[in-house]
Amino acid sequence: MVSHSGLLTIMERAARKAGNKLRRDFNEVQHLQVSRKGPADFVSKADRAAERTLYEELSKARPDWGFLLEESGEIEGDPNKPRFIIDPLDGTTNFLHGIPHFAISIAVEETLVSGKREIMSALVYNPVTDESFWAEKGRGAWLQDARLRVSARRNLDEALIATGIPFMGHGNFAQWNRIFGAVAPEVAGIRRFGAASLDLAWVAAGRYDGYWEADLQPWDVSAGMLLVREAGGFVTDFRGGDRCIERNEYLAANDALHSKLHKLVAQALR
Repeated sequence: MVSHSGLLTIMERAARKAGNKLRRDFNEVQHLQVSRKGPADFVSKADRAAERTLYEELSKARPDWGFLLEESGEIEGDPNKPRFIIDPLDGTTNFLHGIPHFAISIAVEETLVSGKREIMSALVYNPVTDESFWAEKGRGAWLQDARLRVSARRNLDEALIATGIPFMGHGNFAQWNRIFGAVAPEVAGIRRFGAASLDLAWVAAGRYDGYWEADLQPWDVSAGMLLVREAGGFVTDFRGGDRCIERNEYLAANDALHSKLHKLVAQALR
């Protein structure tokens, strides 16, 4: 049985504590008081409570580390220490509509000697299914104690691809339509389930064969990107480069399908 590091143990304990509350609130979702953050972008009491729990648990264990939180923004720590990047409830809209597909996402980012920032540890936890996807740099990706590998499919006509769809106030509809028009005729199916962290975790687990999306935030994707890479997959921007966060573009798959998807996306964006 594989054992993860002490840091991952701390992350998972915090996620499960926050997840227990989310699960209870999800069962009472019709009673939640909801406020608007922006067009079609809702945040609930449960979202804020989960973030507070995660912050309290993790800062207790690593008091000098910084945080980047979806709701509370950046909390500075010791600049020589890592920081946590957290989405306390990825899939808020699913949650508020009673759809049981949402997750807690926690990543640990370190600043290397070169000055480059790199994700070293990742956890994506689904409170409804009690699935804990985790990865550590150089140690592979796992679902509980089962090793994860990206899909072995090599042909687009067998591939199931995940994406996110632009919605009111978010995303580039014209760009998405061009990519969809190029990819959809070539693949076995396209799914939009509404939680980027789980989309990437499912690519790592081989449930999806590929994924593309733009207009995301670091807390949506930081953990999931490490999961895919440690499961043997590739995550790049739409140009095939390593500037995902900078360009806010994400394309993930195994080596064979990534190459084919990248060609389709690149042609669509010319």
